[in-house]
Amino acid sequence: MERVNVKNLADRVRENIARVIIGKDEEITLLLTAVICRGHVLMEDVPGTGKTVMAKSLAKSIDCSFSRIQFTPDLLPGDVTGMSVYDARAAEFVFRPGPVFTNILLADEINRATPRTQSALLECMEERQVTMDGVTRRLDEPFLVVATQNPIETQGTFPLPEAQLDRFLIKMKLGQLSHEDAVRVLDRFIEDSPLETLSPVCAAEEIRAAQAACAACEVSPEVRSYIATLCECTRRASNVVLGVSPRGMLQLMRACQAYAMIQGRDFVTPDDVKHLAIPVLAHRVVVRGVYGKTDASVDAVKEAMELAAVPTEEAGRETRA
Repeated sequence: MERVNVKNLADRVRENIARVIIGKDEEITLLLTAVICRGHVLMEDVPGTGKTVMAKSLAKSIDCSFSRIQFTPDLLPGDVTGMSVYDARAAEFVFRPGPVFTNILLADEINRATPRTQSALLECMEERQVTMDGVTRRLDEPFLVVATQNPIETQGTFPLPEAQLDRFLIKMKLGQLSHEDAVRVLDRFIEDSPLETLSPVCAAEEIRAAQAACAACEVSPEVRSYIATLCECTRRASNVVLGVSPRGMLQLMRACQAYAMIQGRDFVTPDDVKHLAIPVLAHRVVVRGVYGKTDASVDAVKEAMELAAVPTEEAGRETRA
């Protein structure tokens, strides 16, 4: 596999997505961070902020397969993973793959499906495989789940359990546009949608190469200790019932490696950790009496960041010496 310039690759994809999504450079960078470190993304925001459009723009920017599932209460696990169907001609059961057999899967309004159907994604997201009728089938790489949910219309929905939330690398909001960006959106979409004419700017093979390259990004012992201490402090923050798990700690380190490479560096700094702490850790923290309230979890992570001692600036560069 050829060595790839991760920053150059990320810049190409980010600029392509920005042809459709305006004023969300930071959110696009977080999305690319998840792609490059083999993570998954949960977008939670009110309707109409561009969650689905961003996922589609990412899929069109990478020359790989894309599937969308509209999650509803009557959706079954087999509708996600696939099922065995009896073939009368062959007189045997034949497996028909579901939409999860793709590279980028958009799980739209994931909290509208029942917990049974939500759990169908657990093995797919963690092990990147589907086990059906005793047979395990691997999913193609890269494999990314971009799930969306609406925090306003919660009647008749099923909140994601902690085990499922923990499998998402990043949870983020797109938020509302500034006045200037809103006018730019109107100008750009006045005649037609740029999403319809968006073309790929990289291949799936380049993404796989970038994922392999990020594993070599240096994380000094001091920065690793800071990541561990920060995660430990989330368990000591006020009114926290559930802090960050070891999986969350590992995912924070991997996200920092990918983020550093996107910035053009081959080493992680403490600032990278602080920058990604909230989007990577907040949704893993459960605060007593306010389950599902993102603001309370964000406050808990901020408190943990105040408790954890930050390494000196040279700590992140030590391994380059």
